Amino acid sequence: MENKLKDKTKAGKVRAEYIKVEPNVRLHITDAGDGRPVVLIHGWPLSDEMYEYQYNDLINEGFRVIGITLRGFGKSDKPYGEYNYDVHATDIKKVLGKLDIKDAVLVGFSMGGAIAVRFVSAYNKARICKLVLAGAAVPIWTQRDDFPYNLPKSAVDDLIKLNYQDRPQLVSNFAKIFSATETSLNEGIGSWLNGIGLSASSHATAQCLVALRDTDLRTDLAKITIPTLILHGKKDKICSFDLAEQMKSGISGSHLIAFEKSGHSLFLEETQKFNAALIKFALP
Repeated sequence: MENKLKDKTKAGKVRAEYIKVEPNVRLHITDAGDGRPVVLIHGWPLSDEMYEYQYNDLINEGFRVIGITLRGFGKSDKPYGEYNYDVHATDIKKVLGKLDIKDAVLVGFSMGGAIAVRFVSAYNKARICKLVLAGAAVPIWTQRDDFPYNLPKSAVDDLIKLNYQDRPQLVSNFAKIFSATETSLNEGIGSWLNGIGLSASSHATAQCLVALRDTDLRTDLAKITIPTLILHGKKDKICSFDLAEQMKSGISGSHLIAFEKSGHSLFLEETQKFNAALIKFALP
């Protein structure tokens, strides 16, 4: 009788919530659903939890969703060390390898979009068949003599300085410009996002700002040959719409969908439109 009861109460096959990418470093994974894999990479300073309102729609449409929290953020381990795009891209490669993911759609938001670009350019489409860049910090997040778009480097220097003086204030300031207006997202959603942001480590928060400030992905864009969809808010104050236009011109055959009512948080401000565009593109 006890054996039968145990059999009836088994939850079935449980997927790993943590995947080890190197000694003492485990990444938190959300892995649910069945079908073509959609791999979701979050932005700074969030975690895979930011995709809460994408997961159910994707699963219900017959996709397997795999949200990866980068090292240093959310529930993933937070080692000291390097936090450049190559480190993150290598971690993603290891996760997809351990899960034996093939023919996947890779989605990157903000910094996650920059890391997704580096992953695709470095690993020659390995395991990925399509790419989605949402509010991506691509091709460069800061201005150069030959790139007059988005933020000056000095603005990012100020963010790094504030991180070491008052990180809660940094996250709070970021929240104020995250959407089209300060009231575009309700108070509950804002508090939820702030909580996720504060779960990052101070070291990772700063070092990823350094990577965002200094990394130029223009040569990476030319290496992308898979179908690419660009989703970007017209009122984005963190990654200006100029960046979306630069992505479109830099990635051959890419398609751009503008979100007229959204700032940086297009996945929350126009959730239905965002999810519908993602699902349509991700279908085999």
